[in-house]
Amino acid sequence: MNTFKRETSVRAVLAAGAAAAVMAVGATGALAQSEDTYKIGVVTFLSGQAAESFGVPAWNGGKVLIEKLNAGEGPAPYDKKGFGGLTIEPIVIDEAGGATKQVQEFRNLVQRENVDAVVGYVSSGDCLAIAPVADELKALTVLYDCGTPRVFEDGEYEYAFRTAAHATMDNVALARYMKEKGVDVNTIGGINQDYAWGHDSWRDFTASMKQLYPESEVVAELFPAFGAGQYGTEISAIMRENPDVIHSSNWGGDLQALILQAMPRGMFQRSQVALSAGDHVMPPLGENMPENVVIGARGAYGYMAPDTPLNQWWQKIYMDEYDVIPVQAPYRMAQAILGLKLAVEKAMEENGGQKPTKEQVAAALKGASWESPAGQIEMALGNGHQAIQPTAIGRTQKNDEGKVVIGDIVRFNARCVNPPEGKKSIEWIESGFEGAQCD
Repeated sequence: MNTFKRETSVRAVLAAGAAAAVMAVGATGALAQSEDTYKIGVVTFLSGQAAESFGVPAWNGGKVLIEKLNAGEGPAPYDKKGFGGLTIEPIVIDEAGGATKQVQEFRNLVQRENVDAVVGYVSSGDCLAIAPVADELKALTVLYDCGTPRVFEDGEYEYAFRTAAHATMDNVALARYMKEKGVDVNTIGGINQDYAWGHDSWRDFTASMKQLYPESEVVAELFPAFGAGQYGTEISAIMRENPDVIHSSNWGGDLQALILQAMPRGMFQRSQVALSAGDHVMPPLGENMPENVVIGARGAYGYMAPDTPLNQWWQKIYMDEYDVIPVQAPYRMAQAILGLKLAVEKAMEENGGQKPTKEQVAAALKGASWESPAGQIEMALGNGHQAIQPTAIGRTQKNDEGKVVIGDIVRFNARCVNPPEGKKSIEWIESGFEGAQCD
């Protein structure tokens, strides 16, 4: 079965388990509220260059998880049906189209579809646009992925949360990994997408490398447009400089294209390539994924996930359904849904078992912590609205069956690679990682 081409309907109200039902539409077009369902808008890329390796696998993970939760088949503490007995009813929206379009889709979910919460957003630009609108509409919003640290470092929100660590963790961990593994680094180059995610990732990586390799020098920094697709010019330019390390935070179709175009030109043989968010392209690339790439997954996901009962259960239900290992995107979707589930159930316990309000769920999620398949999630930053989590970095290598996997793994606890509360990421890095708690 091909995970990445599995059909997913867009803007359809999806039944999640046999008990889920489509709500009746009232005369005004708004969906009537129900006391026995919990409706969530799920927003992720279902079309475009980010869909195949990221958006569709993310929703595939959300779909199978919701089905299991609605059937009461999750392991403790996730064994209550749905969200505390409320049937989870997802409405799935395609994230393609840019921030302006997504703001309008968000307003539709909140004001017309009358969702109880929104779980979504891969693009950093979309998250930056959505968070203030969430507060404007008083709409509970769980950002499940986007990476820019700016969301909660530059803003304060009451209704918006991000249940995954931001990109600073990824790039600090990359630098620490190379130092621990004794990689010689004198010169550094980068190819990163020309928007918030790419610029923030490059900033944090080069600043971290300056702390750990103070004599190193940046010799090339290239920022092709998001969705560029063709990287011949950038590959030629960076290879002329022949840096010891080439960093890229590219993702989705952009990363696949960069890898496929750089391999025949020998870029992976001439430089140590480090990909801060690269694991999610491994399943679609298969044998076309190069070896000896230092690679992150934006958490301890997929091949680098911990061997825990919860992760064993999660990988089994995903692989049974889709016949491929879950990597970054489905893990991040799962930890968002699991965190929201426990927050809803905590709020219900505190209000006598009634369906909670958005404000009650927000209060329960603020500063919360919970176990995910990737380890402990802690809402420790952004005044309790931004998560930190442990992570891992490894290298691509072939296993005994000749398949490219991730080995030579180093694990980092959350407080080693994430800034402390009240400290902006770049300030923390430039302070020499002051207060970092590394094993």
